Amino acid sequence: MDLNPRFRFDSFVVGASNRVAAEAARTVAEAPGAAYNPLLIYGRSGLGKTHLLQAIGFQVQERAADLRLEYLTFEAFVERYHASLAAGQLEPFRVSMLETGLLLLDDLQFVLEHPEAQAELLWLSEALLGAGRQMVVACDRAPAAIAGLDERLISRLAGGLVVDVTAPDLATRVAILERKVAERGAGISRPVLETVAELTATNVRDLVGAVNRLIAFQAVSETPLTSETARALLAGEMPGPAPGGAAGPDAAAPPAPAGVATAAAGGEPDEFAAFLSAVSTTVAETVDAWRGQVGAAVLRWQGEGYRTRPLEQLLLAEEIPDVAGALAAYGAAVEELRRLAAEVAAFDPAASGHACLRDPEHLEEARAFAERVRAGVEPPPAPARGLTLADYVRGTANDAAVRAVEAVVAAPGAAYDPLFLTGASGTGKTHLLHAAGNALLAAHPGLVVACLSTQVFVEELAQTLAAGRIEWWRSRYRHADALLLDDLQLLAGREQAEQELFALVDAFAAARKQLVLTADQPPGQLAALSARLKTRCEAGLVLELTAPDRPMRAELVRRLLAARDVAAVPDAVEYLAGRPADSARAVQGLVNRALARMDPATETLTAATARLAVEGRAPRPSQAQAISAPRAAGLDPLLSSREKVVWDWPDIAECLVEEWR
Repeated sequence: MDLNPRFRFDSFVVGASNRVAAEAARTVAEAPGAAYNPLLIYGRSGLGKTHLLQAIGFQVQERAADLRLEYLTFEAFVERYHASLAAGQLEPFRVSMLETGLLLLDDLQFVLEHPEAQAELLWLSEALLGAGRQMVVACDRAPAAIAGLDERLISRLAGGLVVDVTAPDLATRVAILERKVAERGAGISRPVLETVAELTATNVRDLVGAVNRLIAFQAVSETPLTSETARALLAGEMPGPAPGGAAGPDAAAPPAPAGVATAAAGGEPDEFAAFLSAVSTTVAETVDAWRGQVGAAVLRWQGEGYRTRPLEQLLLAEEIPDVAGALAAYGAAVEELRRLAAEVAAFDPAASGHACLRDPEHLEEARAFAERVRAGVEPPPAPARGLTLADYVRGTANDAAVRAVEAVVAAPGAAYDPLFLTGASGTGKTHLLHAAGNALLAAHPGLVVACLSTQVFVEELAQTLAAGRIEWWRSRYRHADALLLDDLQLLAGREQAEQELFALVDAFAAARKQLVLTADQPPGQLAALSARLKTRCEAGLVLELTAPDRPMRAELVRRLLAARDVAAVPDAVEYLAGRPADSARAVQGLVNRALARMDPATETLTAATARLAVEGRAPRPSQAQAISAPRAAGLDPLLSSREKVVWDWPDIAECLVEEWR
């Protein structure tokens, strides 16, 4: 969906009710994917959530024009999903979404009306966040308050920063009204605006509506707009225009535009000036015509997902180029890419969305890619490159699992095969799985590693069966040297997929190829698995990842702060690490809340700021802190002796022995 040019940061009025959300939005716009990922803004309708989302989009477009972004309402997301599903183009839709560097998703609350899209959104959020792509979501309530929302999705959204916007206070309402009046070029006095602000307090849309009514009244009346008139107007008592007002029959005609000469002006016609004007008009019309033609082509092909760099270069030409020839050549290249994509989709729907099939400048690369897919040698999905062992926080909760992964990387297929990792959502299974895949690729060049979620595995199999290419699909996966499969519990109710996975597990075991699997429960407790598949999973090594302990949480806090170039006093790190957190995502949420509370001019995070962000109150200064200042000032050395200092002030009521009269 297109962004509304009116929704930019410079037109957003910041006040106490939205300051944190606005600062978080600006931070995300300055460095997408580096901070507050995902960012979720919630609040009632009309408070500026959509404005902030689109303002992020505009600023990112200005700073990083090559970064692909998508602004979608959840309804539009569902429509695209259903259309892709109906056309058998789900995988190209997914690949297209995964190429998005910034996803702005509005009106998440409508997920209640489309429960079937939850799994798709969950998969997409995992993939985007795992690849370091930025997500910004808006909703009319906090995620935990959306009945029926998947707990895993709640966990992922809460792992970033969740901020709310509330109804604007009086000062902010006045500022909003002044901004809107200035934008419309209307002259309405501040006392009138203050009256309107006092009467209209629900949301920004109400304020804009009130301004529109005032401006409309002022346009047809010569009577100065007063506070009383405004109060009557907003109460529905529509006062009419004054007699002889601007809208009356005797109203003067508007003046002719400046610089336009007319016969009535009495000026003599200038033939040379007329000639120059005609030439200029002809040239302008010619130039505008071809630029408009090229611009329309750019918008069309970009809308269909194709790279348009050759067309964009035409717009930079100093002389009028061969527009017809260039557009024809570009169109022919697109048609060949479409043909290649259709051939690829018949074998591997996911591969049909590959970037080379969307770039007319790389036709040869696209042809070679299509040939590899037809031959069955193009590997299945690879691990997300952004998830590595170097970035994985290690501690007592996952040390055994990390050691097992290191052993697998050192000798794939020889140790712990299969390796089965289990744990609750947010404990790091997915990160460790993809980190294992990336470590295998780095340690063994040429190794073919397939790393994907069970949901993708199941849907890919269903599409292959529908196309009648099951043997090609089996050959493609058996060509891999390692299979890393996430969230095995999603096999529930998928008998065909379980049968194929069982055969694949047997084939990998016979060929001594590596298997790494994850699930939210140990194999024996997974109702989704048959007894024979449970036995295969338990034949290797089963390890559980638990909630991070305090040292792990402290290290995670330090890394998150370092990634944001934020210094922190040790007490702040210890405070955040000491807060209850059952997952790494929960720790990330705490850090983001603390950073959002920091003053932008402050470079160091303090314990007081962290506590204020998490608990809503600052810590009381301890007695030791209170006494340290006098000591440092070099006061009476007797203060250094605990025997000579009263450290606890007594309760005066306990010391009263007689009432004074």
